[in-house]
Amino acid sequence: MSIKLRLTVMNFLQFFVWGAWLISLGGYMIVTLGFTGGQVGSVYATMGIASLFMPGVLGIVADRWLNAERVYALCHLIGAGLLLWASTVKDFDTLYMIMLLNAMVYMPTIALGNTVSYKVLEQKGENVVTAFPPIRVWGTLGFIVSMWMVDLAGWTKSPLQLYISAAAAAFLGLYSFTMPKCPPAASTGKRTVIEALGLDAFVLFKRGQMLVFFLFAMMLGAALQITNAFGGAFLDDFKTLYPDSFGVQHPNLLLSISQISETLFILTIPFFLQRFGIKKVMLLSIFAWVFRFGLFAVGDPGGGLWLLVLSMIIYGMAFDFFNISGSLFVDREADVGIRASAQGLFMIMTNGLGAFIGGTASGKVVDYFTADGVKDWRSIWMTFAAYALVLGVTFPFLFKYKHEEEQAVPAHGHH
Repeated sequence: MSIKLRLTVMNFLQFFVWGAWLISLGGYMIVTLGFTGGQVGSVYATMGIASLFMPGVLGIVADRWLNAERVYALCHLIGAGLLLWASTVKDFDTLYMIMLLNAMVYMPTIALGNTVSYKVLEQKGENVVTAFPPIRVWGTLGFIVSMWMVDLAGWTKSPLQLYISAAAAAFLGLYSFTMPKCPPAASTGKRTVIEALGLDAFVLFKRGQMLVFFLFAMMLGAALQITNAFGGAFLDDFKTLYPDSFGVQHPNLLLSISQISETLFILTIPFFLQRFGIKKVMLLSIFAWVFRFGLFAVGDPGGGLWLLVLSMIIYGMAFDFFNISGSLFVDREADVGIRASAQGLFMIMTNGLGAFIGGTASGKVVDYFTADGVKDWRSIWMTFAAYALVLGVTFPFLFKYKHEEEQAVPAHGHH
């Protein structure tokens, strides 16, 4: 197998493992296990807790002591065992603990997988900038394929989704041991603990516009997992009104339009960034979130299906224009010496603090609008839309940034 094909398999499986449960677990917890919105939100918030420190900690291990591909393999093997255990558990406290441990080994593998891909491509003399994106696209495809598998097998409300994920994680863990070696960097210029945890990038907070940027990154990060956590349960609640509708029968297939849209919007980012600059692109993202939630509030799987589909398509813009453009912006604004740390800090603000706040708060919103076990979904989604609208209205006034059209975007993006 060629090295690009081997990395493609690795990236495909990396996100296949996640897609098998990320979109459907919320529905399983609410419908099958009878958890509250707050409990579901806090299980999703475990990814935020893990993203605060684990990528940095395991980054240090891979930088200093263990080959990156081995750290990566071990994480997936431990994750496989935890997911199998999770599939047997019915009570909230135990499931919460298992999913927190699983997040602690899974979340760092996203960055480690990129590190392994970059290192291996460099070893083989490939141009990472041109070679990596076509490989990484297969990651999103892996995510979509596992969502579809779980849906078509009828497992969106069943613990079997965790079996599929565990089996893929175990295979990926073993497969990773066969990857070319990615030894720790030679002892010259080792990153300090402060650097590896992204702490030296806190100097960026001294600059007003970067402080505003990171605060908005955190508040937008809060929106990222909301539809993942509650989309399935939301569609399931239409089963009395529209029992035979596509959205109720195949919630994952409908929700996967979001991920398909994401793959397409990634390709438009260079054009939008060069044309309009980071401020307008971020603003587009924030208003895309307003529409994402607003359309959920007014749509339904019956006559309003087109509104839900439109919401899924808009998600690609909401997610990519903020996540990937933000990452490119950070890369351009940070000094060369702290670039890796700055990316770490961006991850911590969005996928760490943001995701934790979003998971915890969104669960409370869902419970607030639940009476006698019936959820007022329109009010729930409108609350989230109003939150995004407040961000959209305040952002242009607080984020001062001039875009010069000739200032082309550097072509090196790290996801």
